[in-house]
Amino acid sequence: MKFTLSWLKDHLETEADVHQIAEAMTMAGLEVEEVLDPAAKLAPFTVARIVSAERHPNADRLQVCQVETVDGMKEIVCGAPNARAGLTTIYAPIGAYVPGLGVTLVEKPVRGVVSNGMLCSASELELADESDGIQELPPEIPVGTPVAGLFGAEPVIDFEVTPNRPDWLGVAGIARDLAAASVGKLKHFDIAVVRGAFPSPISVRLDAPEMCPVFAGRVVRGVKNGPSPAWLQKRLTAIGLRSINRLVDVTNLIAYDRARPLHVYDLAKLSGTEIVVRAGQASAETGEAEHLIALDGKTYAVSPADCVIADAGGERPIGLGGVMGGESTGCDDDTTDAFLESAWFDPLVIAQTGRALSIHSDAQYRFARGVDPVSVTPGLELATRLILDLCGGEPSDIVFVGEPPANPSPFAFDPAHVKRLTGMDLADDRIGTILGQLGFLVQAAPAGQAEPWVVTPPSWRRDVEGPADLVEEVARIEGFNSLPDVALPPVAVPAGGVLNPRQARVRTARRALASLGYAEAVTWSFTKQSTAVLFGGGDGRLVLENPIAADLDCMRPSALPNLIQAAARNAARGFADAALFEIGPIYLGDGPKDQRTVIAGLVAPHAARHWEGAGETPLFALKGDLNAVLEEIGAPVASLQLVQGQNRDWWHPGRSARLQLGPKNVMVEFGELHPRILKALDADGPMLAFEIVLDNVPEPRGKSGKARGSADLSAFMPLTRDFAFVVEDAKPAGDLVRAASGADKALIADVRVFDVYRGKGVDEGFKSVALEVVLQPRDATLTDAEIEALTAKVVAAVEKQGGKLRA
Repeated sequence: MKFTLSWLKDHLETEADVHQIAEAMTMAGLEVEEVLDPAAKLAPFTVARIVSAERHPNADRLQVCQVETVDGMKEIVCGAPNARAGLTTIYAPIGAYVPGLGVTLVEKPVRGVVSNGMLCSASELELADESDGIQELPPEIPVGTPVAGLFGAEPVIDFEVTPNRPDWLGVAGIARDLAAASVGKLKHFDIAVVRGAFPSPISVRLDAPEMCPVFAGRVVRGVKNGPSPAWLQKRLTAIGLRSINRLVDVTNLIAYDRARPLHVYDLAKLSGTEIVVRAGQASAETGEAEHLIALDGKTYAVSPADCVIADAGGERPIGLGGVMGGESTGCDDDTTDAFLESAWFDPLVIAQTGRALSIHSDAQYRFARGVDPVSVTPGLELATRLILDLCGGEPSDIVFVGEPPANPSPFAFDPAHVKRLTGMDLADDRIGTILGQLGFLVQAAPAGQAEPWVVTPPSWRRDVEGPADLVEEVARIEGFNSLPDVALPPVAVPAGGVLNPRQARVRTARRALASLGYAEAVTWSFTKQSTAVLFGGGDGRLVLENPIAADLDCMRPSALPNLIQAAARNAARGFADAALFEIGPIYLGDGPKDQRTVIAGLVAPHAARHWEGAGETPLFALKGDLNAVLEEIGAPVASLQLVQGQNRDWWHPGRSARLQLGPKNVMVEFGELHPRILKALDADGPMLAFEIVLDNVPEPRGKSGKARGSADLSAFMPLTRDFAFVVEDAKPAGDLVRAASGADKALIADVRVFDVYRGKGVDEGFKSVALEVVLQPRDATLTDAEIEALTAKVVAAVEKQGGKLRA
């Protein structure tokens, strides 16, 4: 919704400037979006006079003009056909921004002649849609006069109208609220009754009173239509409306001035003498919906849910009631007799029509939010008076059909509610004054009623239904900045230990995976039954009786299928190199005891090709991430057994493994997903994943409820010893690492594999695994004898795992 300050002052006596008005509107609850000031945009431009104009020496269509400007005489190159000596026009200096061209003027030669500015047209300053040449101004205007003052450019306030306040869609409604907020004094205008000179030749029949409960209209004959006067065109164009002709402009003016949409028909184009308001209908012969060519030139198929205005005995649609008129009966410059319509349409019907047909007209916008039903006749009278003033003519009697909706009902109100709900300590007189200025009728309650007042909302405030609504009205008009600053009562601090150990682990795992570069996915706990079968859920116990969707008909036996599909969707949109994780439930049977919480991660290593090579093997990178997460959540990583060849069918048999604390406690499965599974889920491989069953991860010992102690740092330098053991090729290197680490837990700080060798010097079927053992003295520097004894312990421990020290 837009309006100008001068328009507002037609309804409000005020000395406030546009910025003060905008501030007051904001404080009163009107959401000001922007204050547009065209005068600021026109500030660089002034009046100038061409003293002489000579043909350009290097261009036939250009002229070199000597121009008297506010900056003195300037030589300006101009290509306008009407540039001539003695012409008074508009001058733009170097450095000015020309809005219609979107350029800032710089001093540069034009075909060899430097132009020291520009002579402008109205379109180049966005004062008109198009121009034939530079602007011609009256010669009596002095040189140097600011252009902004000549064209009456004034600021425009643009604000957002909330759905519950349709009365703000008229400038009069805005003025009413500002007057209540003490910004000015509201001007009250009585709309004079225009007596009809003859009976209306057009009658009205309501066949759909549920869509249009009331309809009023009258004929004005002998009008002289044509372009609107300058004041009306200026008022409409200032807020972005296009002036059409006097009759149509009057209806647009009243829509924005009084929030009362109207429509005007060319009487000569109506068929018959009766207008019928009905629902849309289909052809009795073909069954097809009827069509209407609207004023926007588009053809719309009308359904029975739409309100139709029809003539020819109700057969021909000539408009969509409350939305848009038809092209066939529109008024033009040749119109001499007009039929003026003022009706009230059901907001829900109009809103549904607008959505269904994608029509967003000014009338539809207002009727969908609820126009004041009491304005039907006053709006018609006001439009009649304006038409008679601008177009002349003779009005008929008003034809009025139907019954408007009942006014809002009164309810009891205690002004003490204002202090109780807001803390504002206002006198009853002040509360009553605010409500009265907003149009509410405040009366003393009958004897015996608990509340002292009875308040009746005005017809344009159907959103007010009870005492709390009135308190809000008083608070916003008095000013939300007047709300008392009172501290809230103290609230007891809740006891500690909000998170249980399981929840704390989930939070830790989420942070650890995010720090490793994984993005969290939140997916359904359901999946498709055929997908569940691929992941061990094929016994039918997980199928839902009442699924929310056909492709979500089964509880998921694993979190991996949803992550696979999420990665595939990312790849289809150009993000193939995905790293995702999810923490959530999986379902292994038909009861709560078969539900598990898992931490699942997935990577799709599809990094861009680069000459530096592939880098770290994706499977080992995944295992590193997995170990990092396990360590963060307190899993006994050093005690885990790595087992290969026992994973389930959805894992690649040669590129996957499991981590377990014995065969009955499988904590993790990880590795590369089977290509068969990826193909079934329409995903491109490779993809690697892990799934940690959080329920199988034992709680760390001695950490619950205790603070972390100080760091135990040794004062002595560590030292390393390297070993190479020959073992069977199938022996996991991790078994050797664990054995060496356990040889002396007090002195051995770390064991790392730094080489694996197969080839010359090592028998076939065997491999050489090189270990680096880090020794960390605690109490004193280790002697050679102590180092040798520790070395013997390491060798003995690894030999128990089948390793033989390589010579």
